[in-house]
Amino acid sequence: MNKRFLLRACASAGLAATMSMGFGGAVLAQESYPAAPITLVVPFAAGSGTDAVARVVANKLGERLKQPMVVDNRAGANAQIAAAHVVKAKPDGYTLFMTTNTSHSANPWLVKGLKYDPIKDFTPVARVGELPFALVVHPSVPAKTVAELIAYARSHPDKLSYGTPNSTSLVASETFKYITGTQITGVPYKSSPQALTDVMGNQIQMYVADLGSAWGTLKTERVRTLGVTAAKGSQLLPNVPAIGKTLPGFDITSWNGIFGPAGMPKAIAERINGELQLILKDKAVQEQLAQVGFEVWPTATPDEFALYVKEQLAKWGQLVKQAGIEAQ
Repeated sequence: MNKRFLLRACASAGLAATMSMGFGGAVLAQESYPAAPITLVVPFAAGSGTDAVARVVANKLGERLKQPMVVDNRAGANAQIAAAHVVKAKPDGYTLFMTTNTSHSANPWLVKGLKYDPIKDFTPVARVGELPFALVVHPSVPAKTVAELIAYARSHPDKLSYGTPNSTSLVASETFKYITGTQITGVPYKSSPQALTDVMGNQIQMYVADLGSAWGTLKTERVRTLGVTAAKGSQLLPNVPAIGKTLPGFDITSWNGIFGPAGMPKAIAERINGELQLILKDKAVQEQLAQVGFEVWPTATPDEFALYVKEQLAKWGQLVKQAGIEAQ
């Protein structure tokens, strides 16, 4: 009996020691994070608006974490390639994902057979801000306001066309058509710069452009800016009204945020979030991001960002269904 009791006691002690070592090792790993370079995956090509933001943030975050941050552009398939890569990464905080509403709000409604779940497959860290979008027209279009554009489009069905190089441009344009009851022809594009070039050349007459790629052009007379898509307006374009002032309820925001793979420790998510809060409060960083057409708008905690992502997913589902856009 004594021998059996001794064996059980030794086994229990060994199990407890193993569990203690495992738990302690996990805590130690989190406390020493980061101990190696960090990869920030971006789902769009170098030179894109998200890429420009990622490089500013990665540089500053690397300085604060005292480890190099490498921007890894994995463009293609409307952010699906990058998202699938992050989902398979080890959730240790060394692979992060800076993405937008394309992967987490729009794709679930626009893509049939999506290979990832925007909620279950990721750990939210922080919303960084938003990339404003603006409705622009070629100067030959006889409209200086959103109301005048609506009136012209209604009286000239099928005469206007618009470009759609991304999900935000597509959903915003189709929502505009749905609310106004206008007949405007959509033209798909592979890139924002191509669509912007064509609206300047009058190959298309209307385009919902992201400020990241169009910021310089919006300051010229090569296009006319009529409104911004976010109902709250844009700090970068204070004199341009929100489309929602003419069309109540029109409110489309292209947000930008950072995630990790599902299962990333909460302590690591909170550490990164805390550093981002300090970085994004820096006026110099805000000005640097404003130069690429980006507005800082961080969430306070990972939990707040998680709630925002769920709300945006539901909202984009309503927008896509309302506009009659079918998943492809």
